[in-house]
Amino acid sequence: MEPLTLVSNMATRWGICSAGKISHDFTVALKSLPDSDHKIVAVGARNLEDAQKFAEKHSIPAAYGSYEELSRDPSVDVVYLGSIHPRHLSLSLLFMTAKKNVLCEKPLAMNSREVEEMVACARANNVFLMEAVWTRFFPASLEIKRLLAQGALGELKMVRAEFGAPLLGVPRAMEKELGGGALLDIGIYCLQFACMVFQGERPESVQASGGCLETGVDECMVVTMKYSGNRMAVCLISNAVALPNEAVITGTKGSVRVPAHMWCPTSLIVNGEETQYPLPEPYLPTNFLNSTGMRYEAEEVRQCLLKGLKQSPGMTHADSVLLAWLEDEARRQPGTPLNHQDPVYSQEHHQDPVYSQEHY
Repeated sequence: MEPLTLVSNMATRWGICSAGKISHDFTVALKSLPDSDHKIVAVGARNLEDAQKFAEKHSIPAAYGSYEELSRDPSVDVVYLGSIHPRHLSLSLLFMTAKKNVLCEKPLAMNSREVEEMVACARANNVFLMEAVWTRFFPASLEIKRLLAQGALGELKMVRAEFGAPLLGVPRAMEKELGGGALLDIGIYCLQFACMVFQGERPESVQASGGCLETGVDECMVVTMKYSGNRMAVCLISNAVALPNEAVITGTKGSVRVPAHMWCPTSLIVNGEETQYPLPEPYLPTNFLNSTGMRYEAEEVRQCLLKGLKQSPGMTHADSVLLAWLEDEARRQPGTPLNHQDPVYSQEHHQDPVYSQEHY
């Protein structure tokens, strides 16, 4: 069975994998786009009751009590994978082997080895795969890339990005079996920002230091990356406290500041002048800030499928491999908490853990 080729007069037909909070928000975001372009045709969860409740809430026609059933639904063009990230590898392989295109929540996987396995599976099955780094597709992020392409800031010199939030009471942020830790959960947004600004260039050096929780995952981390030409990026990450959560790009001719909520930006300050990029209102309450902004990554998937692409130019397979390498490198260093590198968690945790399936 070959993947269906999408044509412009067809809606992209989505299957939702997992009935947790982030899947709810993605579904709400999808419904801010035209029905003629995007339809949710099925949802799959680990038990039928959860899937049916989710389907009823969002008016989804099909509900499955297993991910295997969802993978066999011939009406699904692309699966949004919203499970906890220790399950991303096994579930993505399930769907891609079934010839389903996949938009997988970040982090794409737990380490570089898993990311490379997922990319290889996508290529072997001739399907689309993208890590859902939603930030990259916000209008504010597209404007940043436009400014950089024009050389509007001159020679880039410094990038700073920070993300801190008080999450120590949240199990998915603290428990190793749930893929907890500040770096993979929220620090990924800071690392990807630097990668975006420096256009996928691998830094010459990475230095990291951090602190660990008793549960064995990182609570805080500072990552410094040196690029060619004495260009630097500094990322500050914390699961314990709220930070200003801004990002700043500074060049020889100017600067761009992304105010609070740099991971879901709705404004930019370019050389002191601010521009707003408002989001549509959700039709149901969402669990997380600015969640309707996930509409932009969904539309990116549609446009890629219409063009027959197997990866997004805005978040390529190489981008995901680099991001995973940086995450591995930061956790490998002396002074950083617990090397999660390889193996990440025992194989049993790539199956159904006894924990909630909610990604968030």
